[in-house]
Amino acid sequence: MEKYSAQEFFETTAMLGLSFSHDESVILVAQDSTKIFNTYAIDITTRKIEPLTQSTSESIFPVSFFPHDNRFLFTKDQHGNELDHLYVQEFNGAAKDLTPGGRLKAEFVAWHQDRDKFWVLTNERDARSFDVYEYSEYDYQRIRIFENRDDWEIRGISCNGRWLALQRIKTNTDVDLYVWDRQHPQRAALAINAEQVYCHESFLSFSPDNKHLYYRTNAHGEFHEAWRYDLENNRHEPVYQGKWDIVALRFSRKGRYRVTHRNEDGWFRVYIRDMDKKTDVQPPAIPDGQMLNAEFSPSESKLAFYVNGDKCPSDLFVLDLDTLTLVRLTKNLSPHIHPDDLVEGQVIRFASFDSLQIPAILYRPKEATVERPVAAMLWVHGGPGGQSVSCYFPLIQHLVNHGIAILAVNNRGSSGYGKAFFHADDKKHGDVDLKDCVWGKKYLQSLKWIDAQRIGIMGASYGGYLTLAALAFAPEEFSIGIDIFGVSNWVRTLEQIPEWWHAARAELYTEIGHPQKDRDALIAKSPLFHADKITRPMLVVQGAHDPRVLQIESDEIVAKVKENGVPVEYLLFNDEGHGFEKKINRIKASEAYLEFIRRYL
Repeated sequence: MEKYSAQEFFETTAMLGLSFSHDESVILVAQDSTKIFNTYAIDITTRKIEPLTQSTSESIFPVSFFPHDNRFLFTKDQHGNELDHLYVQEFNGAAKDLTPGGRLKAEFVAWHQDRDKFWVLTNERDARSFDVYEYSEYDYQRIRIFENRDDWEIRGISCNGRWLALQRIKTNTDVDLYVWDRQHPQRAALAINAEQVYCHESFLSFSPDNKHLYYRTNAHGEFHEAWRYDLENNRHEPVYQGKWDIVALRFSRKGRYRVTHRNEDGWFRVYIRDMDKKTDVQPPAIPDGQMLNAEFSPSESKLAFYVNGDKCPSDLFVLDLDTLTLVRLTKNLSPHIHPDDLVEGQVIRFASFDSLQIPAILYRPKEATVERPVAAMLWVHGGPGGQSVSCYFPLIQHLVNHGIAILAVNNRGSSGYGKAFFHADDKKHGDVDLKDCVWGKKYLQSLKWIDAQRIGIMGASYGGYLTLAALAFAPEEFSIGIDIFGVSNWVRTLEQIPEWWHAARAELYTEIGHPQKDRDALIAKSPLFHADKITRPMLVVQGAHDPRVLQIESDEIVAKVKENGVPVEYLLFNDEGHGFEKKINRIKASEAYLEFIRRYL
């Protein structure tokens, strides 16, 4: 089996974004075949890829082609600070900022059904709240159609621009969905199932005929079901009920087709429905992987989507819905890597300290045997409330390729396994979820092909916090820890939540704790205040422009642990935020993870 460098793994092209051109000849995407993300047009017939932007400093992410010509919208921020602006690239290649100003954040919402205007959210009036603006497709003149003075989260707009979907977060167990009628702007928003307390509702889509709002709710059971609400007659009816969460539902432009995404044990299944024939569309077999990010063409004759799996980075496909002909447009895996050298993850479950079954994905190196057991790392996802799923993850594949087993733990508090599981760690962070990680280590120790004495822990964001918590609160359990922009001081992090998250603060406070009311409890679970207990080697990786987990979170934990005489390494990227967009930095980080594991594990 061939061993590959981090650079070879990241020669694999990452690709995202989907938008058909007005004539359906090309698709607008972002890819990082250069050192950062830029926008490209992929010809559906010839498969030729044409660069449309040439940024060398900031990643550019495409939003949409214009409906009648080849102009397109894109977003970019400044060094990962998440203050995205919305731009249009004109016919001559010049970029125009449609949301100019300092310290604001903007987001594209949708095109009007007549394709002559589009809607944008910005927090320029009040950094804590997003208003809705309607832009002319022709000259970009705009009007404000909704002034948000009540801490609403704006989730969507109907195709005719009449209805807004608004979300009100009371707690992390009580999230309600409302609608606002533009024809009656003074009328109070109409609540959808607001009487449900232990319930989380979220917007999915408006129907193309503007008669229904589709939403997902867990009011009727453990999992998120799809329901629809009749906007005129105030009636609700189920669309899908069953085990596993509905995560997305959308329609083709005129409503001929509906596509639904369901999270089935960390694997995303896509179901395509012909609404005219009332039958399901059965596409041809696709390579090993899951369909992601489906997008219909304007004529409803084509469906573009990505296929992604453990051994397959996101590749772009187009399905002709009339003939059911499937065309593959890209092969993004590095030409230096043979797919047979990569490893498929295995979904497993292990019993935790209280016998609760914890889902996880296990990656076994090909060279691991009973005679030659290998070292292992627990991987903890971000969140809180994220989920490790089956997908191409170069960081994990790089480590596994070099003989390191990985157990990606979906500790209690992870999404995708029902609301009881999701809320099982509320205000118990650094306790029950950490115990799940410790018992994940015990599961690894039960495997004969794992070296029971060489097991570490690593994770990013909330996973970085649990890594630090493991080192501070269970100091004898793991041999090493790799913290990737993890929280070390919950009091400070919750006090300095980015302003544009204002509407969601109640959700974070009820899940993790209030920085004033729960100060003592937050200090008790913050690794920074217990850093003297850390005795195992630690690597910390951080972006200097991270608005969620500030650089000081990493600076201080590194300084504190160094006082213990413990080996500590610190990798700081001065041009990154919360997650690393630049390819050279992702390569450096992966090299650092592997070298640190080799040195100390």
